Amino acid sequence: MAHRPVGVGSSFAFTAGVASTSSAFSVQSSVLRVVAVGGAAHIAVGATPSATNADYYIPSEGTATLALTKASNRVVGVSTGATTTITVPQGTQVPYSVGDYVTLVALDQPYYNFTHQQVLSVDNTSSFDGYFSTKMTVDYNSSGIVTAFSSTNATIINSNKVSAYGVGAGTLYYQQVQISGDA
Repeated sequence: MAHRPVGVGSSFAFTAGVASTSSAFSVQSSVLRVVAVGGAAHIAVGATPSATNADYYIPSEGTATLALTKASNRVVGVSTGATTTITVPQGTQVPYSVGDYVTLVALDQPYYNFTHQQVLSVDNTSSFDGYFSTKMTVDYNSSGIVTAFSSTNATIINSNKVSAYGVGAGTLYYQQVQISGDA
């Protein structure tokens, strides 16, 4: 089985009996490879995980490949305010539900960028004046942005974190990968 790294890998320390959590990462692959070094850990992956001793177990020096759900869309509009409204192209839909966490990257207007903010609502109204799930509201205060959104290269992507509940003390390494071939 071959692993092709996707994005940048990272790590964080964990201790026995305590849940430690990584920083947020944009989901760019459908597989996350994790390695526990120095101690065993139970791990959880999600928007706001807090691992317990009932979660997925990785022995010390053990590895696992876990599935992720990847979702993204191009952004064609942003309305600023105490919350931020994101619009995706007509004919597509927001691939998120209320409670999911997302990251916005606008390469040509980086002051619109935000990381790991919660989706508060998805406008699924229909009819001649409906939005047909092309708009969502995110819990991000963008009221300080005064420049109109005109980015031609903006993407909204779901984001997750990894949490480890230590059986002992150690370090959890994680990397998104693509997998090919059989073992």
